Amino acid sequence: MTNDDFRMDRFDAAILAVLAEDGRISITDLAKRIGLSKSPTQARLRRLAGVILGYRALLDPIRLGLDHVAFVEVRLSDTREIALKAFNAAVLRVPEIEQAHMIAGNFDYLLKVRTRDMAAYRQFLGEKITSLPYVSNTSTYVAMEAVKEIMLAEVT
Repeated sequence: MTNDDFRMDRFDAAILAVLAEDGRISITDLAKRIGLSKSPTQARLRRLAGVILGYRALLDPIRLGLDHVAFVEVRLSDTREIALKAFNAAVLRVPEIEQAHMIAGNFDYLLKVRTRDMAAYRQFLGEKITSLPYVSNTSTYVAMEAVKEIMLAEVT
């Protein structure tokens, strides 16, 4: 299904809204919440399978002792496709990097990194980020408070 082929109506939007709140809801309860019977709800859910990326437990990083969040600008020494692919593959193997985005601007990537504290981050920066392929320069911005943070499903 391509983006052009996919049309959502109010029931589809309601299904997604309910599942975003409670991914473990039963089909019967979901059907009741959106105002459809069970069979059409199941059919719509199957059709939405390409939109729903997955289900997972959302963990509280603060309670797990991972309160330090840093955003890291990364500049690469080489931006040819082979270098980008090598950097991307390496980033995927580093669990402390929660998000990685290629950026159009004065730097190449923006990483969201979560560690225990500043000391752990300094060690992580020195040992892991700077050893990623083609990294030439980094700048770090430490988050003081998360005002809004949306947890998205992890694609595996």
